[in-house]
Amino acid sequence: MAVIILFLTYVASMPDVDVILFRACFFILFYTYAGYPLMVFILVKTRNFTGKKQNFPPGECLPVTLVIAAYNEEKIIEKKIRNCLDLNYPPGLLEVLFVTDGSSDNTFNILNEYKGITVLHIPERQGKPSALNRAMIRVTTPIVVFSDANTLLNKDAIKHITGHYANPEVGGVAGEKRIMKEGSGTVKRGEGLYWRYESGLKKLDSSLKSVVGAAGELFSVRSNLYTPLPDNTIIEDFVQSLLVCVKGSVVRYEPRAWAEENASLSVRDEMERKIRISAGAFQAMGMLKMLFNIFKFPVISFQFISHRIVRWTICPLALVILPICSVILYIRTGSILYGMVTFLQLILYVSAACGWWYAVRNRHIKIVYPLFYFVFMNFCVFAGLVRFLRKKQSVLWKRAERSI
Repeated sequence: MAVIILFLTYVASMPDVDVILFRACFFILFYTYAGYPLMVFILVKTRNFTGKKQNFPPGECLPVTLVIAAYNEEKIIEKKIRNCLDLNYPPGLLEVLFVTDGSSDNTFNILNEYKGITVLHIPERQGKPSALNRAMIRVTTPIVVFSDANTLLNKDAIKHITGHYANPEVGGVAGEKRIMKEGSGTVKRGEGLYWRYESGLKKLDSSLKSVVGAAGELFSVRSNLYTPLPDNTIIEDFVQSLLVCVKGSVVRYEPRAWAEENASLSVRDEMERKIRISAGAFQAMGMLKMLFNIFKFPVISFQFISHRIVRWTICPLALVILPICSVILYIRTGSILYGMVTFLQLILYVSAACGWWYAVRNRHIKIVYPLFYFVFMNFCVFAGLVRFLRKKQSVLWKRAERSI
């Protein structure tokens, strides 16, 4: 509170600083959530209209290894096994490989009851990056597809993914993430709405140049482009997919290949998951610092900074500064504009507070959950930054509870 009072006093004592901050914060928020998608949309449409688009017919089905890291997944593992064995892909071209490192439940034993799959296991739990690195030593196919144990793929997912590799420029393919019906009402609807927005943006990014970070629920890379990551990598899927771009290839988006998962059962579980991802985002910035070189990676850097970095760093700060400046400017000038902006922000944060109150009770009000989830995600970014700076985020996180 003392810091906020000091900031208010400082801003109020400097003419025009509050105006500059207000305009800068408003522009940053508009650009990140609306301006950037609109700009990419225009660039894609303009290029498609004026340029000659390369069309690569879908390639033949290539040998593929489907790799799934499964830690203590006995509740869902049989459903995942059946889903893998039911995938529509030519016999003999799909190998299914599970890694159950550190599992202390019955996951490993259940997997061993099934034929047609390979299982790797060591007693020690060293984290998902370590498990995937071990799995890749066994992979001999030119394409590898990664999926989470708690997600279910559509039957033609692998076929749609491998079709992109007819284009030699493609080094990876990101599938679509979908949220099932079960779970906390507010979490389910908020997460579902977020992923619909994010999926649309991924499609635009892919059309412009490349997807800016794939989700671990379903993504693929050429095996020779896989980079063994340090065991402490928190969001290895995001880092791995962007390292494909660093090596000169692109990652395409394929909405016809999708992975479904349930939302977290509670908002507190979802908050823990979001904070972990946010802590991993700040770690990833350091691991991908080469992508800040806009001269070496002009388009990818533009996408990376606009889609990810600004959203993770400046936007949450802007959401704090903007209401402070708008209140000061309204008091100082009495302008209707500043009054309206202040009023709209008041609605946003009151709605978010109501959304939280209902969410922790596993209830929801349809009109407030999008506003709640927006504020909720930005709060988790702040909490993730604190955890990252304090080095409190372990790669061995507690899995969020979900419906089976």
